[in-house]
Amino acid sequence: MEPFLLGIVVMLAGGFAFLNGFHDVSNSVATAVRTRALTPSVAVLLVAFFNLIGALLGTGVALLFTGDALSVPPGRVGLGILIAGLIAALSWGVFTWYRGKPSSSTHALIGGLIGSGGASALIGGESIADSEQVFLLQIALPLLLSPLVAYLLAYLAVFPAIWLLRYSPPQKVNSGSRMAQSVLAGVFALGHGLQDGQRTMAVIVLALVGSGVATGTGIPLWVQIFAAVLLASGSLFGGWRITHTLSHRLVRVDPLRGMTAQGVSSAILFVGSISLSMPLSSTHTMTSAILGAGANQRFPTVRGREVVKVLLIWFSTAAVTATIGAILFLAMSPLL
Repeated sequence: MEPFLLGIVVMLAGGFAFLNGFHDVSNSVATAVRTRALTPSVAVLLVAFFNLIGALLGTGVALLFTGDALSVPPGRVGLGILIAGLIAALSWGVFTWYRGKPSSSTHALIGGLIGSGGASALIGGESIADSEQVFLLQIALPLLLSPLVAYLLAYLAVFPAIWLLRYSPPQKVNSGSRMAQSVLAGVFALGHGLQDGQRTMAVIVLALVGSGVATGTGIPLWVQIFAAVLLASGSLFGGWRITHTLSHRLVRVDPLRGMTAQGVSSAILFVGSISLSMPLSSTHTMTSAILGAGANQRFPTVRGREVVKVLLIWFSTAAVTATIGAILFLAMSPLL
């Protein structure tokens, strides 16, 4: 029974990585495609390649999940928690893609796992949280604060960018900004791979630990390659519904502000991945940076109604996936 459940977890984790790439490719390409810095086909190929490289470069965030913040009960119950949490996250990802709304795959996954783990504790089993303090300070808090930081930094970064280029002809500014966007699209995709590829690695390692196959002190190479390949494969298909929302429906940005948003969000992802080893939502970071840069214009470009809809999705993600995860685990519990 346990090998069968472990196989299901690995399969669902692979599906999560694929959907993550498909869902979140819009974060990397939206502004570059909107300002015609890159064609859609070239943008998707560029992002897929750097997502692959990024996922192969780091494991620090995954080890945070598997070492200090989360643990699964051994045996079938732990694997059942992971299965229910993954299905909840996958369901929410498909729904938000269909609705064309940017949402955090990380929030969805954590919400699903917390919900299924809470359901396990409710019926007398063990939960998935290992250290509530570590979870709050190193996972929940960075995820909540990163959108605010990205918005403020992008808004403020427009001022020095405009000042430095104040004597340059508009055509030259736009051309140079598009060239920078082409580079920054790859840089952001690299940061996305560093961040989001490690979510899949963490889930698989948690399943291996729960099955007694691994200790959780390191990430097996096959797990890293598995997550990287599926993340990149999903990116190749491009979630254009969400790209349209980010590039046209939320806010209109020129090449300079698009470059600013990409630069700020890329820097935040790299700091979170490499310097702090903290999980950050690439979706929340990029969306907030686009809104921050777009808000710093003389004429209004931010569409408040669409922003409210996106914020409602963000605020409901963890609650909805936690509910789905709890219901799924309770339904599965007689079989575990």
